[in-house]
Amino acid sequence: MVGAKMAAAAAAASIRERQTVALKRMLNFNVPHVKNSTGEPVWKVLIYDRFGQDIISPLLSVKELRDMGITLHLLLHSDRDPIPDVPAVYFVMPTEENIDRMCQDLRNQLYESYYLNFISAISRSKLEDIANAALAASAVTQVAKVFDQYLNFITLEDDMFVLCNQNKELVSYRAINRPDITDTEMETVMDTIVDSLFCFFVTLGAVPIIRCSRGTAAEMVAVKLDKKLRENLRDARNSLFTGDTLGAGQFSFQRPLLVLIDRNIDLATPLHHTWTYQALVHDVLDFHLNRVNLEESSGMENSPAGARPKRKNKKSYDLTPVDKFWQKHKGSPFPEVAESVQQELESYRAQEDEVKRLKSIMGLEGEDEGAISMLSDNTAKLTSAVSSLPELLEKKRLIDLHTNVATAVLEHIKARKLDVYFEYEEKIMSKTTLDKSLLDIISDPDAGTPEDKMRLFLIYYISAQQAPSEADLEQYKKALTDAGCNLNPLQYIKQWKAFAKMASAPTSYGNTTTKPMGLLSRVMNTGSQFVMEGVKNLVLKQQETDDYRYFDPKMLRGNDSSVPRNKNPFQEAIVFVVGGGNYIEYQNLVDYIKGKQGKHILYGCSELFNATQFIKQLSQLGQK
Repeated sequence: MVGAKMAAAAAAASIRERQTVALKRMLNFNVPHVKNSTGEPVWKVLIYDRFGQDIISPLLSVKELRDMGITLHLLLHSDRDPIPDVPAVYFVMPTEENIDRMCQDLRNQLYESYYLNFISAISRSKLEDIANAALAASAVTQVAKVFDQYLNFITLEDDMFVLCNQNKELVSYRAINRPDITDTEMETVMDTIVDSLFCFFVTLGAVPIIRCSRGTAAEMVAVKLDKKLRENLRDARNSLFTGDTLGAGQFSFQRPLLVLIDRNIDLATPLHHTWTYQALVHDVLDFHLNRVNLEESSGMENSPAGARPKRKNKKSYDLTPVDKFWQKHKGSPFPEVAESVQQELESYRAQEDEVKRLKSIMGLEGEDEGAISMLSDNTAKLTSAVSSLPELLEKKRLIDLHTNVATAVLEHIKARKLDVYFEYEEKIMSKTTLDKSLLDIISDPDAGTPEDKMRLFLIYYISAQQAPSEADLEQYKKALTDAGCNLNPLQYIKQWKAFAKMASAPTSYGNTTTKPMGLLSRVMNTGSQFVMEGVKNLVLKQQETDDYRYFDPKMLRGNDSSVPRNKNPFQEAIVFVVGGGNYIEYQNLVDYIKGKQGKHILYGCSELFNATQFIKQLSQLGQK
């Protein structure tokens, strides 16, 4: 019975929880971290590189690090003073540069002991370099542990992860689609993606069944990942998918389905103006790794003429799982969010007024809380109101946070008429009748930035079953140029469309009866019962997915056949986009899975970009 309970708990553990547990274990000298231990934690320093920092920051706050005994967290390549009586936990990528710096730390005897944790597996030769440095520095006894952590991915949500933030240009859409890329460079890109995906499945504690479309970068990833998983499973002594290393995953009888999708299947969605809170924040503000940075304008009204403008204040806010408002509303349409902020504010004011009213009735405005709590039973209401003050203050902090963020988003919507763009693009993508001419919007000086106009036109161009005639195209190009647009992205999309036609790759957006959504319309019917036919935004045509390749790394002999052996319904699926993803697709999956009991979908991508970043890559690809 206990086993069954553990199995249920294991199945429920999100990838965010699993990666957090692995990090806490590492910070606890690779011993499981017990929450309720009463003893003081061992004080230590954490040394990470930028990769390690990106992995930790969305998962553990500074307070949580302090609770784990981390007194200082420092970047590996910063100037660091010796702290000879303290142990150091390192969390870094096993790069040449990092290994050199760690060896230098050993020679300089910076710390009492060294716990070396590598984000990805370290090679034998680099391990020998560390051993030689430790010998030369007479520090062998001080190197307490060396661990491969297999944590080379960034978890942003319970059900969403990205591969990297630091070196994302290495695995970007542009990197994969550069016309002049050499085979060796392509191998490096694919190996980088596969290494991270392998780490993801080690942390998940499960070997997936893999499906992918043919003739794409996604297929190259599938072949390499299948090989890497297969080799690890074959190495019985060191397999990461057996025994204790599996953690919770060993109880799971269900294997996840990994669907690898190529970004080229749908280039319109990442350009689409959006209407949900999280996707809007990512589209119009500076938002990455769950932190939004706002510039607060400090107003010119009171500045005397000729005075230097005041500097803008910069504010950063973390949008985390403990923020209940964010958790509840990040997928909501923006107008609902604005309304909810207002309601929260009113409910807060009502509570605050009640505390003030009770205090004033009893003549206690100035009294401290200690005096209040000693009053008779009649004051129980007041005592309870006062005891909820910390909660009230936290509520106020979150209301202020979301008021500021929502106001900043609203300014963009108003200034750029983003609601007009959103509605117009929805009509284009679902082949509804357009009430306004495209040229009118492009030529309207008050509607959006040059980039907004280019995004709109590209969506129209990508979605059109019939490409505009040369004469029409020239007219559009002139209007776009007059509006200040850079035409390079269009140049690339033209080439992409011509190539796609030759390869007969993406079918057009408009052939379905329900509202199409490009990529996600091809995702999930992969020989299992995990089918999404007829779902709004997720339409499937049987023939498209029959052609998906099938890999099962647990089968003894690799078999290229695309006929699925596993006909059981999948409870858990991972949709992973090779070439970059976005919050629009993530939100579509979240919405779809609501109400599907016992089913889980995770969304992952090689990099997370907003439309501005994607347009920039298209522009670089379109340069002559």
